[in-house]
Amino acid sequence: MVTQQIQWYPGHMVKARRMVSEHLQLVDVVVELIDARIPAASRNPEIGKLIGGKPRLILLNKADLADPVVTRQWLDFFQESGDTALAVAASDSGSLKAVPLTVSSLAKPALEKWQAKRRLPRAPRLMIVGIPNVGKSTLINRLVGKKRLTVADRPGVTRKEQWVRLREDLDLLDMPGILMPRIGDEEVGLKLAATGAISDAVFSIEAVTLYLLGRLSNLYPGLLCKRFQLNNLPDDVTNLLQEIGIRRGALLAGGKVDTLRAAQQCLDEFRDGRIGRISLELPNR
Repeated sequence: MVTQQIQWYPGHMVKARRMVSEHLQLVDVVVELIDARIPAASRNPEIGKLIGGKPRLILLNKADLADPVVTRQWLDFFQESGDTALAVAASDSGSLKAVPLTVSSLAKPALEKWQAKRRLPRAPRLMIVGIPNVGKSTLINRLVGKKRLTVADRPGVTRKEQWVRLREDLDLLDMPGILMPRIGDEEVGLKLAATGAISDAVFSIEAVTLYLLGRLSNLYPGLLCKRFQLNNLPDDVTNLLQEIGIRRGALLAGGKVDTLRAAQQCLDEFRDGRIGRISLELPNR
C-alpha cells in the first residue's frame, strides 16, 4: 500500500464541534450527510456520540458518482442496523423529494411531546452535520429551491451556523463541517483525500493518486482501461500512472512524464465521475 499519513483539523472545526453540542437541544432530527463513495470513511465517529439518542437520518450524498449496486448494499446495511438512510445527489432535486417527508416522520414523536405540554404547534427542526466538502450547502440550496448558502468545491466553506426555512413546515439549521480530530487509520485518510474531503494542500497528490489507482485496479479495472484507453493494466501502480501520463500528454521536456500533473488529472477525473460510477468501500456485515 502507498503510505501517506494525513492529518487535517482546522481550528474552526474545534468550534464547530462545540456548536453542534450547544445547538442540539434546538432541533428534533439530525441529518448526517456522508459520501456514498466512502460511507464508512466519511462518517465522523464523534457525531454519534454528540447527538446521542436524537433521531437521525443518514443521507448518502453524491450517489450519482457511486456504484449503484454498492450503494444499495449500503442502504440495506444501514436498515439492518436500525438506521434510516436515503441515497441522494445534492445536484439533482428529484432525488431529494423523500428527504422532507422522512425528516417530518422522524420528528413526529418529538413534536407530539411538545404539543402535549400545551405549547403552540411549530415546524419540525433539523440540523445537518457531516465532514467538510460532502455537499451540505448544495443540498440545502436544492431543498430550498434557490441559492441561499455559499457553495464551493473545497472543504471548510461553511464556518458558522445558519437557520434556513426549508419550506413552510420545516426549519433547518446548517452547521460547519466536522472532521475527526485525528485520522488514526491511514487508509481512511487516503480515501478522504481522494474524494476531496481534505484540502489538497496538506497531502501528496501523487501518493493519494497511486493509492486510488491501486483500489481502482482491484475494484474497477475495466473502467480504468476504458477511460485511459489501455489494453491491459500494468502490474505496478507507478507504471500505471506513467501510462496515464503518456495518454494524457502530461509530459516534460524530453518526453519524461510529469507525474504530478498526471496524478492531478487522474484525481480530478475520479472526483468528477469521468472514470465512472465508483465506490471505494463495501459494507462489512
